[in-house]
Amino acid sequence: MVSKRLSRLEGHRRKFLAVIDNTPECQRAVHYAGRRAKNTNGALSLLYVIPEGDFQQWLGVEEIMRAEAREEAESTLAKVAQIVRESIGIEPEMVIREGKAADQIVSLIEEDRDIAILVLAAGSAKEGPGPLVSSIAGRASAFPIPVTVLPDTLTNEEIDALC
Repeated sequence: MVSKRLSRLEGHRRKFLAVIDNTPECQRAVHYAGRRAKNTNGALSLLYVIPEGDFQQWLGVEEIMRAEAREEAESTLAKVAQIVRESIGIEPEMVIREGKAADQIVSLIEEDRDIAILVLAAGSAKEGPGPLVSSIAGRASAFPIPVTVLPDTLTNEEIDALC
């Protein structure tokens, strides 16, 4: 069961959550989520999940690997946030987590009760819509908030028209 969303209460704003994962479709999800946030006086949260990795090396190596993964996450989020600022004109919130993406998404949604909509974009690969979309779709009946999945054929102009 999901915690009650607070986004409609005074002093709160509905947040759109986009997951940053260095896939081409990620940019479409960010664009849609950012436009919807701006057009509805909401907010945009960007989540980067550092995958569970082989960080179980010797202590010194593990610390270096974690630091490098964190630097990459911060750099990627900074680039995406700059694009959002320039193209949409809003300041996104940035969150970095470590673990399995689907688990971290659910955890963040439970912690931040202003998050009301998760935005994903389907990939165009012949293998299917992408691992994140497939993972979330597999949990659809138990997922805590609505999920918007953008088709892989939409351009930014078409996304703007939908928002």
